[in-house]
Amino acid sequence: IVMVWLRRCTHYLFIVVVAVNSTLLTINAGDYIFYTDWAWTSYTVFSISQTLMLIVGATYYLTFTGVPGTATYHALIMTVYTWIAKGAWFALGYPYDFIVTPVWLPSAMLLDLVYWATKKNKHSLILFGGVLVGMSIPLFNMVNLITVADPLETAFKYPRLTLPPYMTPIEPQVGKFYNSPVALGAGAGAVLACTFAALGCKLNTWTYRWMAA
Repeated sequence: IVMVWLRRCTHYLFIVVVAVNSTLLTINAGDYIFYTDWAWTSYTVFSISQTLMLIVGATYYLTFTGVPGTATYHALIMTVYTWIAKGAWFALGYPYDFIVTPVWLPSAMLLDLVYWATKKNKHSLILFGGVLVGMSIPLFNMVNLITVADPLETAFKYPRLTLPPYMTPIEPQVGKFYNSPVALGAGAGAVLACTFAALGCKLNTWTYRWMAA
């Protein structure tokens, strides 16, 4: 009984740690234009980082429970954590639509769908799920960029005069990273997401082995 509870506590600890770190690493989703001259380059990098953070936690959670739907639940945790964390914008006087849209949920649903459709086959989850998540997040992220209020416009509309000089918004000279940041993010994300999906599965294995030792 002690081992059962210890394993459960370890499981919940992992979920909290992964979800919190995922949130911290993806919290700037939609802010690509704010303090940068390289908006599309930043967009590509943010898309890839969000892909990897989502899939490693979602895959871990999914394979741990073995229940299709938990990847989407993990994405929901990330979304809610992000809403809470970026609520700090309220203190700065920014409007709510400056925060973030739930871009991770549809990709996590695709991951759940693959796991369910392949009858919980981990290898199919890694390959097919990784490709689908990697290719879909940059697309949904562009929806995020379109729907969220323009950060630069918002910054000038609601100026915070107490910001230090290095955080003062500047007019960006947008640098194009190749021709399509969505295509580049999707291509790189599809390859890297498979690796991180495998890592998510392996984290699950390591957790069980550590608890069994």
